[in-house]
Amino acid sequence: MPSWSSSSSTGDAFRSNSVTSVEANRVGQMTETKSFLTDLEDAVSRGTAESCLQALWHATDILIAGQYSEDQIWTFGEVIGRLADDIETAARVRLANKLAPSNNAPIEIIKKLAFDDSIDVAGPVLRQSDRLDDGTLMANARSKSQQHLLAISQRKSVSDDVTDILVVRGTAEVVNSVVANNGARLSGSGFLQLLRRSDDDHILAEHLGLRKDIPRHVFQQLIAKASDEVKRKLERQRPEMGIEIRAAVTDVTGAVHARFGPASKNYFTAKRTVSKLHQYGGLNEDQIFEFAHSLKFNETAVGLSLLCVLPIDVVERALVNSNREVILILAKALDFSWTTTMSLLFLGATNYRITARDLDEMKRGFFRLNTETSKQVLKVYQSRKEAAIEGGVRHLAQLHAN
Repeated sequence: MPSWSSSSSTGDAFRSNSVTSVEANRVGQMTETKSFLTDLEDAVSRGTAESCLQALWHATDILIAGQYSEDQIWTFGEVIGRLADDIETAARVRLANKLAPSNNAPIEIIKKLAFDDSIDVAGPVLRQSDRLDDGTLMANARSKSQQHLLAISQRKSVSDDVTDILVVRGTAEVVNSVVANNGARLSGSGFLQLLRRSDDDHILAEHLGLRKDIPRHVFQQLIAKASDEVKRKLERQRPEMGIEIRAAVTDVTGAVHARFGPASKNYFTAKRTVSKLHQYGGLNEDQIFEFAHSLKFNETAVGLSLLCVLPIDVVERALVNSNREVILILAKALDFSWTTTMSLLFLGATNYRITARDLDEMKRGFFRLNTETSKQVLKVYQSRKEAAIEGGVRHLAQLHAN
């Protein structure tokens, strides 16, 4: 049986061997680094494009293969950055493909490559590099080409801060790529933007309906306005939603943030906020849609009142009146889309529910209306501000029919 002393000797020997191994690795790394510095010095002294390229690839390969601290990676980045300053596009493409998948990629170099005008250079980095933070991706998405946006949309994970920009600024190709990417997270406003953009894009509507994280009320509104073909496809691919799809009844859940009368404190807060928005030119269809879809009744009513130049009580009663003709006419006069109009209809509906049959009838009525005629009707109604909304409905409908 071995004694404790012999065990201790064995342990010491093991530790000694381990230390020797670590020291050997350090010596090897120092040797490689020395070789690297020699090559760099040679490249700089000769000053030829070929020698600089050789030093660049040598430095890059050493960096990718090794294990370094962030300070060491930064030092490599300084060297690689100087060597890469004037290289041709083909060399930048090669550098981007080398660094994109590496966790050792110098951050400043990666950022520079990501903002390269050539998508062949920027693409691999935007799609693959984990060294890019959300701030950099957001800045890139706000300023670079649609091909850059497409590359960002194809990352294995994309935060909702980034997708919020992609779904607003991106083309149909970019938006569909975002929605089809299960690693891309979407915010509430992102889903609303996609809902609006799906009006004339059946592919987008289908992709959006297939998202497992789509909020129920957004899914219901998507189904309410989707084509029969999209509904059939979604029913096949999402059998768990079959009953809801077949019923096609939209149930907007949640509570209204404020009641209907202008006497409430919330009303005056909404009036100040929306009036200021209007003063600075920020009150438009998009904002009305956001208010209505978020069930902000007071903000919606104040916004419509300002845009239509009608008294607030007239607009409020139009929103909740069982006869939907006035809301359809006001929306058409403001040249709103059907999606925005639909959000207004749901906001004023009892329990925020509208059956598929009623919604289809309203939709047909909306598209039968003429925009210019609706604007003329609005002008007539503006001159009759004291009239009761109930009595005005029939008059408006008659005017519109003429």
